[in-house]
Amino acid sequence: MTLGSFLAGVGFRTNTPAFEAGEEITAFVTGVEDGTAVARVGDSKLRISNAPADPVDTLVRLRVEGFNEDTHVGQAEYLETVGESSF
Repeated sequence: MTLGSFLAGVGFRTNTPAFEAGEEITAFVTGVEDGTAVARVGDSKLRISNAPADPVDTLVRLRVEGFNEDTHVGQAEYLETVGESSF
């Protein structure tokens, strides 16, 4: 067994993940900025259109509408609430 075969498939997570338009993800709504709900995934930020009232600390399913890999900021559409934080 070589070191290369041992490490095959091993990857590293990044603190600034990127997203593709149309991709569906689940994330916690972490805040509201200028009246728009925001979900942070690592250091990346998704602004959420059509989020329900009082969305902070809820786990939501989102569809990414667009994402700028240079700024790590994107837009996502709210699809449904999946759960709530246990805080």
